[in-house]
Amino acid sequence: MSILATEQVSHSFNDRWLFSDLHFALQKGDRVALVGINGTGKSTLLKILAEQVVPTQGKVVKERGIKIGFLSQEPDFSGLDTVNDFIYSADNEQQQLIKAYENLLNSDKIDQDKLTELTDKLSAAEAWEYEHNIKTILNRLQISNFDQAIDSLSGGQKKRLSLAKLLIDEPDVYILDEPTNHLDIETIEWLEKLLTTGSKTVLLVTHDRYFLDNVCTEIRELDKGEIYTYKGNYTYFLEKKAEREAMDIASAEKARNLLRRELEWMRRQPQARGTKSKARIDAYYELEDKAKGPRKNETVQLSVKVSRQGSKILELDNVTKAFSAEPIISDFSYTFKKRDRIGLAGKNGTGKSTFLNLVTGIQSADTGSIVVGETTIFGYYKQGGLQFKEEDRVLDVVKNVAEYIEMANGDVITASQLLTLFLFPPEKQYNMVSKLSGGEKKRLQLMRVLMSIPNFLILDEPSNDLDIDTLNVLEEFLENYTGVLLLVSHDRYLIDKLTDQLFIFEGNGNIRIYNGNYADYKLEIEQIAREEKEKSKTIQQQKPTEKVAEKKKLTYKEQREYESLEEEIDLIENSIKEQTTLLNTLSDHNKITEVALEIEKLQEELDKKSERWLELAEYI
Repeated sequence: MSILATEQVSHSFNDRWLFSDLHFALQKGDRVALVGINGTGKSTLLKILAEQVVPTQGKVVKERGIKIGFLSQEPDFSGLDTVNDFIYSADNEQQQLIKAYENLLNSDKIDQDKLTELTDKLSAAEAWEYEHNIKTILNRLQISNFDQAIDSLSGGQKKRLSLAKLLIDEPDVYILDEPTNHLDIETIEWLEKLLTTGSKTVLLVTHDRYFLDNVCTEIRELDKGEIYTYKGNYTYFLEKKAEREAMDIASAEKARNLLRRELEWMRRQPQARGTKSKARIDAYYELEDKAKGPRKNETVQLSVKVSRQGSKILELDNVTKAFSAEPIISDFSYTFKKRDRIGLAGKNGTGKSTFLNLVTGIQSADTGSIVVGETTIFGYYKQGGLQFKEEDRVLDVVKNVAEYIEMANGDVITASQLLTLFLFPPEKQYNMVSKLSGGEKKRLQLMRVLMSIPNFLILDEPSNDLDIDTLNVLEEFLENYTGVLLLVSHDRYLIDKLTDQLFIFEGNGNIRIYNGNYADYKLEIEQIAREEKEKSKTIQQQKPTEKVAEKKKLTYKEQREYESLEEEIDLIENSIKEQTTLLNTLSDHNKITEVALEIEKLQEELDKKSERWLELAEYI
């Protein structure tokens, strides 16, 4: 049974129907990804389901009492002054108690009687675990200054604050529009685990294919106002979508061939003749509609000719940069080589964007030298929005950079042809830029950078707000790109596919050079963590006997319990992994709920046994 659904919903935008009579339903435990190219109405559909937008026609129905959490690409903080005002809801008793408790602890003089009173109330409301969860979420999303004015926050900070609030409120349905934007990779991996714990109902739009695969068990595509459902991961979706499109193309081609014959018949018939078959005339017009279907695309390899590159490209020698005495980059040196493909990885705030600004000369180093080769031409895609005039057309924005672009094989394609390859069909090229969606504007901005034919391409979070189809085009372009590529992205799939070396920003000004992509780096980190765990365990077991003697000795029964607990913990951990893998392959809603509850039960059992094992380990 659906807990949230649309009933014959239709919606128009800028005098264009996005979809008509659309039916979209979610059942409890569904974890659905909504995909489709920019401008098809994905964000609008999310807003309609979250009751943020009233549809032009139709309505949304939901289960009585259900609570919906919505993460917008542009969060609304109207009527709120500080972070504290937004985090703690006035109508939530537990949150208000926690807010009062935190405020008291942060005050200059703590009223002990008030503290005792609040402590008792928190215990009575069973809010201590909730308080711990809130702190975990806020710390993970790098929110610490609760008195900060919301107006002073950056776009990324506002998005993280909005996500934190949604997770704290624990809604019945999570509706998330690009939840991974402005998050670092470690936080994205934490969010994946959070959303897949228990039987949460999730609907999301994301360009992050690893996140999509790890969180969702179903993909629904919004294409030309229609919803197509695929039970499986993104690879399965691509296969089935290709099959569907091939069938649509074949059907349209067949209709066009038949239409040519029917057109001759229509022309031969006298206009006023009443005996003309009405059924055949109706069939003709129906056939005419079918013939307007998709055509087979002639693929063009997106390999552009880049400007000539000399032997000296870019040299950084002992570069240091700090802000307010806080080191951002310390004594870093690197000489760039031809065809370098480098990804920048690290937590938010560790200096990745500062590094790009130093490289391109926007900022200056405190010490050290940065030498740019005479033939080096930078192409720099920043996170800021596209600058345009209200009267600018899409085609003009690109033609202002170049009328045409030369491919690596010597062929020349026009600005219009390149726009088509980047999913701007001819009819959209003459639209005003002001009528484009947020993702389409980002795509246009990216095209302007690529058309300048740089031989040193710098991309700062290019995947933010881009749909997956556009990312596929971008990936093809970058795979054939012969210049130097410097890429900042939280999209692990993009980094893995396009880079073979990493600059890892570890904080405190340290930058580690790593040969390999992010998947290689992640495996290495996990291996180190396992080895550290084993080392710690070995040290624990090899403590000096005199120290052991000071402690209580285990009874024979406790010793046997300790040994069996190790085996039991391993078995439970393996069971959780197996059940989680199974969960990501299921499509039956009842089975999903059943497996999710089993995982939750196993996790509780694991926590209890781990706690008991640690307790006994103290006396080994």
